[in-house]
Amino acid sequence: MIDKRVASLASAVADIRDGASIMIGGFGEAGSPIELIHALIDQGARSLTVISNNTGSGRVGLAALIANGQVAKMICSYPRSVNSMVFPELYRAGKIALELVPQGTLAERIRAGGAGIPAFFTATGVGTVLAEGKELRRFAERDYLMELGLRADFALIKAEAADRYGNLVFNKTARNFAPIMCMAAQTTIVQVKKIVTAGSIDPEIVVTPGIFVNRVIVVAKPAQESQLVKEERCYP
Repeated sequence: MIDKRVASLASAVADIRDGASIMIGGFGEAGSPIELIHALIDQGARSLTVISNNTGSGRVGLAALIANGQVAKMICSYPRSVNSMVFPELYRAGKIALELVPQGTLAERIRAGGAGIPAFFTATGVGTVLAEGKELRRFAERDYLMELGLRADFALIKAEAADRYGNLVFNKTARNFAPIMCMAAQTTIVQVKKIVTAGSIDPEIVVTPGIFVNRVIVVAKPAQESQLVKEERCYP
């Protein structure tokens, strides 16, 4: 029988290599897989390209991965938010690259990548600096930019529960980018609060089928990013 459970966070991320591209779920702290990110910091892979909605908060989670010098490039929508203190400093110093993508475009690029669609056209960004170097076409008297689908070598995802086959359910808005990232990654690694008995998840509420999931690790009491930031925690 297929069993996608792994024994430890370390083994879950052990094969992430230098130079890999990684999609990381989360919208702010909602759905951010902090424990998997910290395991990746411990693992040490470098020169990573990270695709995420934002660049993390404080000095934990994604922000800690960036602060540790492991990320060469961010592809995101919000490189700076209320508690962003790492990425802006490194970017101004020329130590990390940025590809800025409007949020809806980012979601569609990921979805397209997962669906095998190499490119699509959108009106978002026309007439702005984001249009530089991109193909422009006119449809029905309106200009559109061509955007490329996004895929990644790995995805790090947080879900509420899974069965041993990797079928996933999420906690409300913590789902955010996770389902499409699972589809767009070559290897999807998921931390969940609990593993449930196979067959106990109603097929009608499975959000991400196990076919898109490669590894599942239980983190019964995941850290809350906002609390770590409030306590001025730093990782490692």
